[in-house]
Amino acid sequence: MAFVFVSRNAVLNAVLGVTLILAVRTPAVRAQERPIVLAPHRAVYDLALGRTRTNSQIVAVRGRILYDFNGSACEGYSLQFRQVSELDSGEGKVSTSDLRSTTWEGGDAKSFKFSSENFINQNLVDTVDGHAEHGTRATAVSLVKPKELALDLDAGVVFPTEHMVRVIEAARAGKTILDFPVYDGSDSGDKVYNTLTVIGHKLAPDERKHADAASDEPKLAALARWAVTISYFDKSKQSKAGEETPVYSIGFELFENGISRALTLDYNDFVVTGKLTSLEVREPKPCR
Repeated sequence: MAFVFVSRNAVLNAVLGVTLILAVRTPAVRAQERPIVLAPHRAVYDLALGRTRTNSQIVAVRGRILYDFNGSACEGYSLQFRQVSELDSGEGKVSTSDLRSTTWEGGDAKSFKFSSENFINQNLVDTVDGHAEHGTRATAVSLVKPKELALDLDAGVVFPTEHMVRVIEAARAGKTILDFPVYDGSDSGDKVYNTLTVIGHKLAPDERKHADAASDEPKLAALARWAVTISYFDKSKQSKAGEETPVYSIGFELFENGISRALTLDYNDFVVTGKLTSLEVREPKPCR
């Protein structure tokens, strides 16, 4: 990863609520007392260095995430995402990362389109463009960038929005662990990540108060929320023996409409915090 602060677009897609599925399904399969409705919203998170570990060279982090999520289960979900980050390794050595991505995921979780560009110090270093389709026997991926490539992945891989829906379903049901592979079109578009999601207890309204943009939002006041941690493991580097180390882990508080607050991004040698500083919650469009 070098000093690329975030090299994959769905690291935060799952986190921020569109963002974060065991088998292909249709909405009719879900047995829910209340349907899960992901809220269209525009959120801004300010980033800062939380802590470092002994092998870290990072002394400061500054940045911002812009997250604009729209759509519904009927028309599909779109995300405009941008993260600009400065990593200071001391003695005047500062690296600036600018990640821009656009994704669309079908409401039935069968189709996924993705496009991203990553700039380091204003130089384009990564670009990915493609789409994926779930089939009965495989998930077919067609890449245009960084190079034309066709891939057949396991039919059980999960796309980012469906990942988040499954986390909310599990949290409502009182489950604490989810474990399945996720495909988000990140890096060079040819990787599948194994994920381990740990869900905490349902938080009371007056528990873990935060001075952020969600604290005075009336549309969130009565919603359930949970503390969630998602760890991402590179499936291509899976070890047959010994404990695996995640590529990174993400912690956040998740509202049952998919909005997230209180981010922690753990890159093993340093941890970044993300404070929700601006939030616009929109009304979802009714299905026709």
